[in-house]
Amino acid sequence: MIISHQKIWQFLTKSAEIGRLSHAYLFSGQEKLAKKKLAFEFVKWLFKEDIEKKQHPDFVFVSPQKKEIQISQIREVIWRLSLKPSIAPFKIAIIDQAHCLNQEAQNCLLKTLEEPKGKAILFLISQYPELLFPTIRSRCQIIKFPLVKKEESDPQKLKIHQKIISDLMRISKSDLAFRFQYIKKLTEEHQDLKEILEIWLKYFRGILLSVVSENSSKYPLLRLKNIIQIIQNTNFLISTTNVNPRLALEMLMLEF
Repeated sequence: MIISHQKIWQFLTKSAEIGRLSHAYLFSGQEKLAKKKLAFEFVKWLFKEDIEKKQHPDFVFVSPQKKEIQISQIREVIWRLSLKPSIAPFKIAIIDQAHCLNQEAQNCLLKTLEEPKGKAILFLISQYPELLFPTIRSRCQIIKFPLVKKEESDPQKLKIHQKIISDLMRISKSDLAFRFQYIKKLTEEHQDLKEILEIWLKYFRGILLSVVSENSSKYPLLRLKNIIQIIQNTNFLISTTNVNPRLALEMLMLEF
């Protein structure tokens, strides 16, 4: 169990002990925060057995197929959850990368969330909860996973992080020709674009916080919010679609 997630674990287990579990949870937060792992661990705790080693009759796991979660997958989930538990106290479904639910699938899922039935619990896992219908989010108990504190004892990783920030500050002061050349180099060298975008995102979020608290920055507040939103969208497109990474990043460069 990740130390920083102990509060979430304690909240869930206490809710179960007093009989106050919600019918649907949305675990939100950035990638690699063990959201799915904690959901699996909680289901194992409820079931008192390891659901990952066998096909459990009261558990269903759904993830994207060809970068989307289809309506047929959600219909299967709804049908499974509508049945009475066989050997466990609940029927439980985990939908990983829930932001990949297509529009039909979201509409289908919404009907179940509007009229929850029986002893069933649904876990939605997503790093992009804003891509879910507001009506879906409003019918889930949202649990936000905080960033895990990392030990800064890896000099090489710290050096890479500092270089990415240094490059970002340089390109923000450069013309479009330099920016596009920088993006060309990034994509040709097959660098970890998701990691770079996450670092950019943290950098601009830090600036946003300073603007709110100190009201001082070279970036106007609305522009900062726009940059952050576009970085998030670009990261999502590169991670989950066949978008041309170079083109997507060049579009982003127009906003810096």
